[in-house]
Parts: sequence; structure tokens; C-alpha cells
Amino acid sequence: MRQSEEERLKLLLEIENSLFASGKRVLAGVDEVGRGPLAGPVIAAAVVFEQEKLKDLSRYTGLNDSKKVSEKNREKLSAIIMEQALAFAFGSIDEKTIDEINIFQASHRAMETAVNSLAVTPDIVLIDGPYKIKIPQEQQALIGGDAKSFVIAAASIIAKVKRDGIMKEYDKEFPVYGFAKNKGYGTREHIEAIRKHGRCRIHRQCFGKNF
Repeated sequence: MRQSEEERLKLLLEIENSLFASGKRVLAGVDEVGRGPLAGPVIAAAVVFEQEKLKDLSRYTGLNDSKKVSEKNREKLSAIIMEQALAFAFGSIDEKTIDEINIFQASHRAMETAVNSLAVTPDIVLIDGPYKIKIPQEQQALIGGDAKSFVIAAASIIAKVKRDGIMKEYDKEFPVYGFAKNKGYGTREHIEAIRKHGRCRIHRQCFGKNF
């Protein structure tokens, strides 16, 4: 029997509902996007929900790991998430800092910045990945969390939309690289453009050294 969308979303909320049942009142999810591109920043988002805003799942139809959601639906869901969330915040680490401290450290710094920028302090923070980050709140790291946790998936959606918007703006300044389409990732066309025109100021110097 095919799983309904409501059933899928309920499964995505199992971790959150367990935490609510244990006495947690306000939960945050945090995720980052942009670890793999050759250009542009790494962006993290933290999003805070209270249980009341997660009771009507119909408004979140399609919510999932951002990589599994179309661009059109990500933009729609991002607006809904930011409207329904108790709070949200972003962390951005630029390409120069990525070159200086490496992408792993930059991703953690972006997530820490996002959490520390929240206007509401969550009781616990759910983090995508196997590692904990430097924040004062209680935290739980979840490998593949953006496919297991509603609040992490929500964070991944708004982070992806935020970063895509940044790369579309960079496309206006550096149109030869196709940033509006590739978002800085190493597509064949992007690599060919680097070989032809060289790197621009938002390219990560530590990525793709062989071309």
C-alpha cells in the first residue's frame, strides 16, 4: 500500500513528538547547504517550532530533505516555514573563510552562527550530521537528519532557498559561470567557464585545484 503524504510527515515528526512528550516545549533544527560547490558561501539555517504549529501537517505538504524537493516547491515551503516558525536565523561563511579554515570547520561555524542568532532559545537543537557543534543548548546530532527530522528538513529547505537566492544575485555580477543555474556546483559548463575565464572573487581557491 502506498504511503500517504500525511503518514510520511507523521513519521518525519516522530523524533519531535518524542521530545515533546518528554517535556521539551520548543525545538530547533539546524542544517547547512553549500559544502560541495566550487563557489559561494556555505549557508546554515536554524528554525524553531513549538508543538502547536506542527499539528496541522497539511500546510507542510511536500516537506522533505531539500535535495528531494523541486525548486518551485522549496520556495513555497520556505515561505510557509518562516511564517509558521517561532523563530529562524541564518549563518553564512564566505569563500575566503572557507579557504582559510576548511569547509568542515566553516559548515560548523555557519550552524553555530545560525543557532546563536535565534531570537528564541530552544530547549534542544537537532543537528544534521554526526557531529555536535559549539552551542550552549542541549543538542542531538542525527546522521541523515534532514530525512529523519521535520525541523531539520525545514532548516534545510530555508537554507537552500537562501543560498540559491544569493547565487542568483552573483550570476548578475558574474554571468559567464552560470551561477543562477548551477548554484556554484561543479557542472561541466561551470568547469569549462573556469578554464576559459579563470576564477572570480567568489570561487573557493581550495576547491578544484586541477582545473
